[in-house]
Amino acid sequence: MSKQIRCMESRRAFLGTSAAAAAQAFWQPARAQQAAVRVAVDAEFSLENSTSAQAIELGLRVAMAEVNAAGGVLGGRPLELLVRDNRSMPARSQHNLRELATVPDLVGVFGGKFSPVVLDAVPLVHELGLPFFAVWSSADPIIDNNRKPNYMFRLALRDNLAMPKMLQTAQQRGHTKVGLLLANTGWGRSNLSAAERYVAEARRPAIAGLAWFNWGEKSLIQRYQSLREAGATAILAVANDDDAAVLVQEVAALPKDQRIAIICHQGITGGRFAQQAGPALQEVDLSVLQTFSFFTADKAARNRFLATSARLGGPTRIDDILAPTGVAHAYDMLHIVAKAVTLAGSTERSAVRDALERVPEHRGLIKTYRPPFSAQRHEALGPAELLMARYRADGVLVPAA
Repeated sequence: MSKQIRCMESRRAFLGTSAAAAAQAFWQPARAQQAAVRVAVDAEFSLENSTSAQAIELGLRVAMAEVNAAGGVLGGRPLELLVRDNRSMPARSQHNLRELATVPDLVGVFGGKFSPVVLDAVPLVHELGLPFFAVWSSADPIIDNNRKPNYMFRLALRDNLAMPKMLQTAQQRGHTKVGLLLANTGWGRSNLSAAERYVAEARRPAIAGLAWFNWGEKSLIQRYQSLREAGATAILAVANDDDAAVLVQEVAALPKDQRIAIICHQGITGGRFAQQAGPALQEVDLSVLQTFSFFTADKAARNRFLATSARLGGPTRIDDILAPTGVAHAYDMLHIVAKAVTLAGSTERSAVRDALERVPEHRGLIKTYRPPFSAQRHEALGPAELLMARYRADGVLVPAA
């Protein structure tokens, strides 16, 4: 069991109504200081098998320690993190957001993995005037929400980049017909729209068929077989870890001539997918889309991250970092938020929102952002950051051709 898994197991028992206190106890932060500038994370901490919320928190904690060690913000005020568990439920998330909006000197909230939760929060975020930072959820309407001013900012994969990359990967690997296996959620529908736009212009690969599924279904093999029988030689799956693990186990049990390639959205990396899939994973041709890998990161930036993580009692090796994109997204975004607070000159939320559009540059773990955001663009990542990855036999996610 990796060090990060052991850490998360220790924390899970404390999470829930006392999430903030548990976070403080686990991470052993410095003695409480007055006049802290606060940010929050609202994510799915108590969801069984989830690693996404914990990955986001790890990235935030490491970046926050670095900012505070360098003098904090606004002339020496430390950053402080508040933790809330939304249990992957939209209603719980909105309850948390309303409560957090009353916290003095809180400048914004980091969201969790699930696009449906974040999509439902968009109207409330704007009602509250609360800057919101999407560091995992990928549905396009989270940012493309027609709000002016827009309080949503994303440093993460988005579907109108994800699906074209998955389709291009299938084409490059020789698949002329693909099947789409999509979660029946706003996330799945966002990906379908992105696929249809891409294929309408690129004309290939052809979409042989489409199959929807609901989260938590016991079997996906009939949908898989229907797509294969329609002519698909690869499946593009928009699924989370639990559902994808079911699919992999079922496909691995088929005769080899019925096992076709599976290309997955990043959602499978937010849980114990490799552990759940077990040995079957090595019997299936599966790859997954990512925006970042610690294995190919700038060495100086990576070593700085690991050194700070080690001081906090977190992972000391990149092999032990679960859900690496969630870690890196949150880490870079926290640094950018800190710069925006200093640029704003206050904790007034509308001023911080405006300043996020004016941060000129940030040299991050993922890349150098020039600039991270603008008034016209609230998406920090682009196609240059996309890569495919595969799971090694030990469950570690590594870059792949």
